[in-house]
Amino acid sequence: MRPAHLLLAVLVAAVWGVNFTVIEIGLGHFPPLLFSALRFLVAALPAVFFVGRPKVAWRWIVAVGLVLGVAKFGLLFVGMDAGMPAGLSSLVLQVQAVFTAVVAAVVLGERPSRTRVLGMAVALAGIVVAAVDEGTAGPLGAFALVVAAAACWGVSNVLTRRAAPPDALNFMVWVSTVPVLPLLGLSLLLEGPGRDYDALRALDWQGAGTVVYVAWVTTVFGFGAWGLLLRRHPASTVAPFSLLVPVFGMTSAALFLGEPVSGLRWCAAALLVGGVALTSLAPGRAARVHPVDVAPAEAVGTRS
Repeated sequence: MRPAHLLLAVLVAAVWGVNFTVIEIGLGHFPPLLFSALRFLVAALPAVFFVGRPKVAWRWIVAVGLVLGVAKFGLLFVGMDAGMPAGLSSLVLQVQAVFTAVVAAVVLGERPSRTRVLGMAVALAGIVVAAVDEGTAGPLGAFALVVAAAACWGVSNVLTRRAAPPDALNFMVWVSTVPVLPLLGLSLLLEGPGRDYDALRALDWQGAGTVVYVAWVTTVFGFGAWGLLLRRHPASTVAPFSLLVPVFGMTSAALFLGEPVSGLRWCAAALLVGGVALTSLAPGRAARVHPVDVAPAEAVGTRS
């Protein structure tokens, strides 16, 4: 990779990692489901008018929009609002690579190699260590919600693989149009119109800035840059940079939110990142499609 592209790959990983700290700040201004709905609304508008028509069938856009946008991000935001730390969330979500490999094996018939199975076991061991660490410091229910979000992400990765979008940015912008109304409806039902109204009425520059960051910087810029890198370089060259996401996520949470990083959490990080690397980068056997690439921590699965 040219130095400029190398720096761009690291910048995207940093943007996606810092995103978890921004989400934590944004949850101080909005209820979680409303915040998630605003994220997709701002990501879709006005970008949807500039990316052109959808390049895949609408059934795939709707399916990914519901699983990724409503289920995955809804669970993530609710889990973080319930007490899951931002840095740990950025780390635990990496287990989506394990769920992706499992779902791909069941649905697509991809047979994981021994190296990939070993990586899945190592990553799951990291989840156990992270759960032990969180059990001594925070609510396990919130931890479970983020693990469930990672599972939904794995399902959406396989759906994206089946959709085979030729343009990741175009696909993500159109996917962003789907979750807005369901998330708004869930917010009104579960969080209440009064709470939503109060949050919007009290909107300040910091709250608006968090929405702009998670929508335009994380989604529009992040996906656009990541898609550019994947078009210029092999996926096996670009994908490993996504493993830097939890590094930036845990570091930014420690610096800006004062989140402590215990010895157990460092152990969990080593196991998870190492396991995800083995799971995502090891070749599969007798697969009908190419192995699913490493999915970045704030992105949907991409194609080489």
